[in-house]
Amino acid sequence: MTRVIVTGGARGIGAAIVEHFVSAGAEVVVLDRDPVERTDVVAIDVDLAEAADTRTAGLAAVERLGGVDVVVNNAGIFDSTPLLEIDVDTWDRVFAVNVRAMVTLMQAVVPSMAAGSTVVNLASMGGKAGEPGQAHYAASKAAVISLTRVAAMEFGPRGVRVNCVCPGYVLTDLGAAGRDPARVAAWEAGSPLGRLSTPAEIAGVVGFLAGPDSVPITGEAMNASSGHWMT
Repeated sequence: MTRVIVTGGARGIGAAIVEHFVSAGAEVVVLDRDPVERTDVVAIDVDLAEAADTRTAGLAAVERLGGVDVVVNNAGIFDSTPLLEIDVDTWDRVFAVNVRAMVTLMQAVVPSMAAGSTVVNLASMGGKAGEPGQAHYAASKAAVISLTRVAAMEFGPRGVRVNCVCPGYVLTDLGAAGRDPARVAAWEAGSPLGRLSTPAEIAGVVGFLAGPDSVPITGEAMNASSGHWMT
């Protein structure tokens, strides 16, 4: 049975990722500060902005699973603020959750991962093409892409692959406050496919990168944006 850790798995894309792995018969531990509304996974309550707590939770997850085969660093937060108005605390919290938590969790669990294991990080189209008001968010997701590449280089000799997924516009709670029907319609019109991606579709890409069919792939930042971003 595949043993999986998913951060931020209580809702949105994270919940779809959890569903994907559970449906495939995996044993899953979710690290999240929000309640996990399902009984077929183990949930560990943790604020991923706190490095010491994240490390403790990661080690507890490995102990509970008896090892780990797949780590999905999905947790992330979003804030929209003009660059000249971003305060230090907001900037630091975005980076703490979106980037540092990934580093902390990998430091905690990768030493126990065997050859053939995988790490999948969630970046964003914003990490390749930011938008006004997203300097801190876009910079954090660009950092995830670079972190993924370096981790792939360092963990490769262990036989551990590391990749990241860059979703485009996905309708979840993240960023919902600044979303209206006109904006959604514009996003749809900007896709060559005339559509947005769904959480389940993003979860499928994560599952592919975590699975045996993607063995030659490591260090990649794979777009999953319905064609909104192609490089």
